[in-house]
Amino acid sequence: MKFALKLVAASAVMAMAGAAFAQSGQTVKIAMIEGLSGPFGNVGQNQLKSWQYVANYFAGSHNPAGVTFQINPFDSGGSPQGAVTQLKAAIDQGYRYVTQGNGSGAALALSEAVTKYNERNPGKEVVYFNYAAVSPPLTNEDCSFWHFRLDADTTMKMEALTTFMKDKPEVKNVYMLDQDYSHGHEVSKYFQLDMKRKRPDVKIVGDDYVPIGKVKDFSPYVAKIKASGADAIVTGNWGADLTLFVKALGEAGLNLPMYTYYAGVTGTPTALAALGDKTQVYVVAYGYSQTTGDLGKVVEGFKKKYNDDFYTFAIYNGIKLLDAAMLKAKSIDPVKVAFALEGLQVPSFAGDVTMRKSDHQLQQSLFITKWEKVSKKYPYSNENTGYTFAPVKQFEPYVSSTPTSCQMKRPSQG
Repeated sequence: MKFALKLVAASAVMAMAGAAFAQSGQTVKIAMIEGLSGPFGNVGQNQLKSWQYVANYFAGSHNPAGVTFQINPFDSGGSPQGAVTQLKAAIDQGYRYVTQGNGSGAALALSEAVTKYNERNPGKEVVYFNYAAVSPPLTNEDCSFWHFRLDADTTMKMEALTTFMKDKPEVKNVYMLDQDYSHGHEVSKYFQLDMKRKRPDVKIVGDDYVPIGKVKDFSPYVAKIKASGADAIVTGNWGADLTLFVKALGEAGLNLPMYTYYAGVTGTPTALAALGDKTQVYVVAYGYSQTTGDLGKVVEGFKKKYNDDFYTFAIYNGIKLLDAAMLKAKSIDPVKVAFALEGLQVPSFAGDVTMRKSDHQLQQSLFITKWEKVSKKYPYSNENTGYTFAPVKQFEPYVSSTPTSCQMKRPSQG
């Protein structure tokens, strides 16, 4: 009788183990729909390698769910139309998970297309992981159950950045230069709203927009900044539009403190290093040039393999969250995984991160970092320049978290 009871108990344990790892051994294909060519192709190529590297890193003992992540590229050219076309191609090839980040216009188009497809094709749903597009509507009025944002949105970053800047009395006259699309306009809008509330004495002495990815000579913009009497620059520019702007500042000898979102992105650190030691550049982001812990191993391994910087840390969180959700759901089915992601919390490189259920906006710490020479404390050299982005202020998730107006429509759990 005792033997029989032990046998039943052992069988139950084995059954539970089998159920817990029902997804074990399966391959999860993720379509990376991104601008891998064109003016921002260098950024997309870096991030493709980043996704593939992290997917390989989270294998074996690093992967509790027991799945294999396979990241394959779909080049959108960076346009919203290209992104939707590549989404259709990925779906036709059987992909149930997609990711994209560069360009909020493409992100909004993808989120809408994924949502419409899922409504029309029950049982064949697709989940979209957004790792860099920060337009607030994506987790507010245009929110979708199928969209999960890994980056912090513009309102969150601006809450942190303006909280930092309000305590800098030398900032009095700010010139704003942003790309002429949704993200650029939102950076300008929320900076002005937040600073009016926190430092109403700060004047906006310029508010310019540049055609995204089209300007080769930024010297006319630099001349306007110089003539404005600005004592600081705020910009949400990224990629070539920031790199070329930095070069133009250097050529004009205009050395103003600059507050940015994306100074760590491919090409810009090299341009900054050419300006010398007097350059004051700050970045608001969810991380910094990390050299410790598990992420530090990823950063160092990536540099060793590609001689390039791993800077899109949202990718690290994305794979961790996806793996944890598949373990929780005991499945790789997109609907089950999407529900498992809601409210999910995982440990990360700057404390725990949580996927907020109400709008699918990741809640996480934010940092203000400053461009400076490498040191014993912060030895990582961005783009092998001898400089790094060192943290000067950390904001816990509750500090920079902003409310949402999302009224999410959820599918049936079956």
